[in-house]
Amino acid sequence: MSTRRPSFAQSLVVAALSLAAVGFWARPARAQSLADVAKKEEERRQKVAEPTKVYTNKDLKVPSGPAGAPPAQSTPAADASKDSARDAKAGADKDAAADKDPVKNQAYWSGKLKTLQSKLDQDQAYAEAMQTRINSLTTDAVNRDDPIQRGKLERDRQKALADLADLKKSVEQGKKAIAQAHEDARRAGVPPGWLR
Repeated sequence: MSTRRPSFAQSLVVAALSLAAVGFWARPARAQSLADVAKKEEERRQKVAEPTKVYTNKDLKVPSGPAGAPPAQSTPAADASKDSARDAKAGADKDAAADKDPVKNQAYWSGKLKTLQSKLDQDQAYAEAMQTRINSLTTDAVNRDDPIQRGKLERDRQKALADLADLKKSVEQGKKAIAQAHEDARRAGVPPGWLR
């Protein structure tokens, strides 16, 4: 007697049929368990006696209207009344702030210096960029043959020079403000570590 061994192809067919049978029989079991879960959830919801809170736009303080819609246009008279109300409130806030001195702790001093330093850094970066623009405009103006184009470049250069002068003043004011903040902190007896 000879034992006949199944070929590779026959083994592959048997394996594929076995997987198909397992998949066929497994699906109803999953669907059944999903149905059971749905029934249990429905029963749980029926048992809940207390209604849940439904949040609306009023609860969230979100303006109603379609998402992404632009705000309603206001009239100049309405803008003027809003501005006067805002100015009155700002005046009242200044009076209240004058009466109530802020707590000058470590967060106050470090925040104040960080704000001043970031403004100074920003102004210095803008001044450097403006100087680069001036250099570029100067080069372009010199290399133009057309007097109209050269005139426009020269006007742009003059405007950039004026802007650079303003930025340099702002940088100087920023440096003075930082020095004044350090002096105020020294007079108030603030430890040097708070100014970092």
